[in-house]
Amino acid sequence: MPQSDLFSASRQYSSLEDVLNAIRGMKDDPLVNAGTNVVISRGNPNAKLLIIGEAPGTQENIQGKPFVGPAGQLLDKILQAANFDPEKDVYITNSVFRMPPGDDGKAFRKPTDQEVEYYRPFVFEIIRLIDPRVILLTGNVACQSVLKKTGITTLRGQWTQIEGRWLMPIFHPSYLLRNPSREPHSPKALMWDDIREVRRKYEALTISTSPLP
Repeated sequence: MPQSDLFSASRQYSSLEDVLNAIRGMKDDPLVNAGTNVVISRGNPNAKLLIIGEAPGTQENIQGKPFVGPAGQLLDKILQAANFDPEKDVYITNSVFRMPPGDDGKAFRKPTDQEVEYYRPFVFEIIRLIDPRVILLTGNVACQSVLKKTGITTLRGQWTQIEGRWLMPIFHPSYLLRNPSREPHSPKALMWDDIREVRRKYEALTISTSPLP
């Protein structure tokens, strides 16, 4: 399927509330018996910046919102450093909407390919219905879901345009927590470069398409 047809070929719900209700009511998803909660989104559904994460973690499963644990707190700080209000300027969702239960003593694990593929049409519907100008894909799972590609160290910082929307993969904040160095070319330094570029692109797109007074 051509990239230009990705989002328009999704399930075609009539409103964001319809797709959110469909996700909440899923009975056949691969994680329905996992005993974890459905975690979909937070932020402003009218925002022009959409952030797509991976899957809920422990705190997200408890609170019912994505990116509310340590990685989410860091994400909010990154957004604020680039003059984005996480509640007003951004809508945040997931690639997988339940926490995949862990094994070997871990609370949760990485989603499987099957899980990512099952939830993908819902992710695409959220993209279509939110209709953002800029989309950030945090980490490999989000890149797999939307771009069907992985390799975040190569993909990060690179723009892709699909159906008039600009997408950029960025490091997942949890990766930055594991790599706290701020030295040049470190993950944190690269993230700062990326978020400044996102700010530049966002301003160029939103200003150029704002209605005349």
